[in-house]
Parts: sequence; structure tokens; C-alpha cells
Amino acid sequence: MAETTFFPRRLILGAAMISGVLLALAVHMLGARYGLDLGGLWRSETHEFMPTGAAIAWWLIATVGFSGGYFTANLMQSAVSGQIPQRMRQFLIAVGVLLLAGAGQAASAPSPIPTVSGVLAGLAALCLGAVMAFCGAHFALRRG
Repeated sequence: MAETTFFPRRLILGAAMISGVLLALAVHMLGARYGLDLGGLWRSETHEFMPTGAAIAWWLIATVGFSGGYFTANLMQSAVSGQIPQRMRQFLIAVGVLLLAGAGQAASAPSPIPTVSGVLAGLAALCLGAVMAFCGAHFALRRG
């Protein structure tokens, strides 16, 4: 019987964080295209306390970052022992490529939000995605 090998914990944590951050940034770019941008937090022309689109974008980015980190960590733990069927791996790769391609297409078009606000929103999405991806991956590795 062959021995089961495991990925080092830091490798799984790093890969899960990178995956979660990329997914969070992809969702941020796609959401900004449809009016759900964090840049609404820094606009002074709105009279609301927090625009609804910014709040939805905040929760959407946080959820995708957390779940991306969590599921990537779980998949990496189970992939070493061969528990993931080949078709499932191919499906997950195809979904990831399509999501990142859609985000790339959305990012290549001119931005509807001002430059400074867009940069601040991008940095906020990056930080939020990184923190939530770390939390998701850490939770998955702690549980496992």
C-alpha cells in the first residue's frame, strides 16, 4: 500500500490565500462593472451614510475571499490523497479560468469610477480579500 503524502501546511495556506485573493479581485472587477463598487465609500456627492452598492460589494468580496480560501485549502488537502475525481478537477479549473477571464475583460474596459477612488477601492478589495482568504484557509486547516 502506498504511503499518503501531505502538502506542507504553509504551502496550502499560501496557495489558498492566493486563490482567495484572485477570486476576490475578480469579483471586485466584475462588480464594479455592474455598479457594485467600493469606490462609493469615498464619494462626497452622495447624501447616504453608506451607498447600498458599496455595502453589497463589501460583503460579496469578503464572502468570495473567505470561501475561495476555504475551498482551496480543502481541495488541496484532499487532492494529495487522490480523493478528487478527474472530472471534478477539470470542472474546477474551467470555472476558475472563466471567472478570471471575465474579470480580465471587465478590467480592460475604461473604468466608470474616478481614478483615485478606483485605486482606493482596489486596495481595499485586495486587503479585504487577503484577510478573508487567510481566515478561510486557516479555518479549513484548523478543522482538518
